[in-house]
Amino acid sequence: MIEVKVNNISIGNNNPPLIIAGPCVIENEDITFYTAEKLREICSNVGLPFIFKSSYDKANRTAINSYRGPGIDKGLKILSDVKNKFNIPVISDVHSLDEVKPASEVLDVLQIPAFLCRQTDLILAASKTGKPVNIKKGQFLAPWDIKNIINKFTSTGNQNLFITERGTSFGYNNLVVDFRAFPIMRSFGYPVIFDVTHSLQLPGGQGSCSGGQGEFAEPLARAAVAVGVDGLFMEVHPEPDKALCDGPNMIKLDESEKLLKTIKAIYSAVKGQ
Repeated sequence: MIEVKVNNISIGNNNPPLIIAGPCVIENEDITFYTAEKLREICSNVGLPFIFKSSYDKANRTAINSYRGPGIDKGLKILSDVKNKFNIPVISDVHSLDEVKPASEVLDVLQIPAFLCRQTDLILAASKTGKPVNIKKGQFLAPWDIKNIINKFTSTGNQNLFITERGTSFGYNNLVVDFRAFPIMRSFGYPVIFDVTHSLQLPGGQGSCSGGQGEFAEPLARAAVAVGVDGLFMEVHPEPDKALCDGPNMIKLDESEKLLKTIKAIYSAVKGQ
């Protein structure tokens, strides 16, 4: 398997599972800084590598009046401050060709959202930066379809890629996780991350916004680590009930350390076998 490096973090090749975590969207500096600092402390205590995630723009919200974020200029400034203040790498979504260059000047990892995972020009532009890129597998794709996305990305010579599974469409307003997908996608030679919280989304389930089933975050995360993944993606918020995006499927910050300790124990047990 290709081992991807993000600063001093090694992803894949039986390294400890990476934790990508943070609020769904940048709401304000206070919540962003507080969550980043606490998650850095928690991951350090548990002994798991950490990349902070929050979106400067959620370009695919269900309704026109849904909160999208502060925008690319202000959002990248906040993420740059997080990176420098807490000495942690940062990741955020890019949605268009125009965003790739300015985002690559700040972000340690670029992320291509699931709905855009087949956009060839966007994939190539992100790849050509030479930076690590996380591509989320679309809800509409089979696990083996990811091979075509890998071929697009690596055609530039950049192999700093990892793939994220975030559930598969299962009828209307529902997602399901096929755990066969993890070994299938890992067989293509690149690290695979499991997006715990987006897999629990109920897309458009509340009419003008998505619902979610955050109560299932722990069992799904435990199962994915037992099956074998190279990291977990989790949206975490101090008060999910008050979050401006994806609250129903987010993990409460105060409960994240217990979950990560469980994850670390399962990883250690599986590795020991």
